[in-house]
Amino acid sequence: MFRQKSDRKTLRLVLVAMLAVVLVAAMAAEAPARRSPFEPLSIFARALAYIEVSYVEPVDQESLVYGAIRGLADALDPHSVFLDPKEYEILKSDAEGRFAGVGVEVSTRDGWLTILSVFEGGPAAKAGLKPGDRFLSIEGEDARDVRLYDAVQRIRGEPGTTVEVAIRREGQEKALERTLTRAFIDVDPIDMQLLDDGLVYVRIKAFQDGTARLLSDALDEAVVKRRRKGGVTGLLLDLRDNGGGLLHEAVWVSDELLASGVIVSTRGRGGEKISEYSARRAGTRPKWPIVVLINENTASASEIVAGALHDHRRALLVGVRTFGKGSVQNIFELPGGSALKLTTYRYYTPLGRSIQAEGITPDLTAEQPRAEGDPEPIREEELERHLASQSKRAVGGETSASKQAPEATGKMPAIFAEDSQGQRAYTVLKRELDSR
Repeated sequence: MFRQKSDRKTLRLVLVAMLAVVLVAAMAAEAPARRSPFEPLSIFARALAYIEVSYVEPVDQESLVYGAIRGLADALDPHSVFLDPKEYEILKSDAEGRFAGVGVEVSTRDGWLTILSVFEGGPAAKAGLKPGDRFLSIEGEDARDVRLYDAVQRIRGEPGTTVEVAIRREGQEKALERTLTRAFIDVDPIDMQLLDDGLVYVRIKAFQDGTARLLSDALDEAVVKRRRKGGVTGLLLDLRDNGGGLLHEAVWVSDELLASGVIVSTRGRGGEKISEYSARRAGTRPKWPIVVLINENTASASEIVAGALHDHRRALLVGVRTFGKGSVQNIFELPGGSALKLTTYRYYTPLGRSIQAEGITPDLTAEQPRAEGDPEPIREEELERHLASQSKRAVGGETSASKQAPEATGKMPAIFAEDSQGQRAYTVLKRELDSR
């Protein structure tokens, strides 16, 4: 009985494959002048039939199809991926800002699983891991040439459990071996502190659900606390080490600080404009002087905010050139709970410039000294299969890009005690305030 069912199943697959070939041939006959876009399907259908009929062991159709779709996505840019149901659940939990793991964001660089950013207060940060570190092994298994989401599943697990990793850090001969205890990573995206003279420091760590609302709440809190002390006089917005997140949250954050004009536009294949997001006057904050801190780990949604504020001359950018992820991914849900995360657009700043593989150049350069042995920073243009740039120069400062931010002067807030970039940005903001 089982044999008869198996034979009937195989026969159906072969018939489907043959039908696909016949249909493709018919289409090709109707348009002999050009190659049919459906022609590759005949190759896939025939290969699937051969595997089903002739492979030495029984095969799982779902695994075959998932593997085929993975192969399609792997031929594209590094941000386009196929997600099976478990991987899709991981992605959704990331967007909500709560997940169990070790607190790192990773990507692939030259075949190595490489840390792009480390979440403050997480297990990886406590163990001293840094952006640029490369995983040699996870739980004793080689981490080179491993699919990104396979590696993520190895790293993640129940809170309280441990994962053994070996890390290669540039400039160090010996591997760093660490035992990381998994934990729930609660990313609080906003950190606000009142400084002297009515200046407000806000760090945005991620653009997840609720980031813009929490920023608005933080600014409201600052305004209330300063109501009888001269009010808020300036804003230092820190986007360093912010790997991005949700596009709409970046738009809403920008809208808090811009009264009108384009925030960001997206363009698809051939440069066709897909959408454009603009600021509204309602709810816009007063025209405080603003300084934005950026670094090589400022990416994606955070680059949208920096680019919008820069192009509208609403803020001065201080720091170093950003990561350069100027592409937008959409999620296409598939049957059975899987999904395709696909790069569909490039995004452009208000002046119509793409930052893909270029990044945003600050108006005033301020390097952050790296300790001996710290890894070199990673940017989009170093990732395998990255999309090509669409602009001739990095977005940001033009003639001013080569200027150095002034040396820090006067008494510094405690939060910048060991942060030379922060000190120089604070000095720039104080000078902007004094010049008004």
